[in-house]
Amino acid sequence: MADRPFSADETRRYARHLVLKGMGGAGQQALRRARVLVVGAGGLGSPAIAYLAGAGVGLLGIADHDSVSLSNLHRQIVHSQPGLGKAASAGAFATRLNPHVEIVLHEQRLDAGSAEAVLENYDLVLDGTDNLETRRVVAEAAERLELPLVSGAVSLFDGQVTVFAPGGPPFAALYPGEADDSDLPSCEATGIIGPLTGVIGTLMAMEAIKLITGIGEPLIGRVLTYDGKGGRFSEFSF
Repeated sequence: MADRPFSADETRRYARHLVLKGMGGAGQQALRRARVLVVGAGGLGSPAIAYLAGAGVGLLGIADHDSVSLSNLHRQIVHSQPGLGKAASAGAFATRLNPHVEIVLHEQRLDAGSAEAVLENYDLVLDGTDNLETRRVVAEAAERLELPLVSGAVSLFDGQVTVFAPGGPPFAALYPGEADDSDLPSCEATGIIGPLTGVIGTLMAMEAIKLITGIGEPLIGRVLTYDGKGGRFSEFSF
């Protein structure tokens, strides 16, 4: 099926993409065709959802079973009040930002019994969840379905982002099977600086856009790390 022309509103909305060398109309059409799932509408999911919706991803799925807490609001910027379901709250934000994006809500916990059935409806997955159990379930489902997965993580003042993709190193190469959530500090116990999630979540959106459009070199087999206190980025391969 041929791509339909952009409306006058879309042409104005995406004007800076349409004149961008390497992106242009072909890249914007690829974004509009894309079906992207963001797992976790929290600190990392918030900026990822905002920038993917703003960029014009055609179908944006949001998976989160949790509700917004008051303590979330210093970093989870798509939410404005506690008590709402995170998926619905994030979806409402994305619709206000860009009504041309179709939003699909998955107000459920993704587990070994449900993850594959949800992910199979998408071309690309972003995981910003805060527990290793869910991250492993999502990664394994993405691997079985041969879907690229953009993965971000944050703790205290530091964060990282990488891409797992067909043909590249798997999730288990970075997170061995014996690792579990007891090995990772929780933000409830140790705290987290708010803007850190914006840095990493925005990088996740950037990696997703690169994968969708074919622009640049995705972080496949590479981990980009950010030291917030030192103001430094570094990289290692795995």
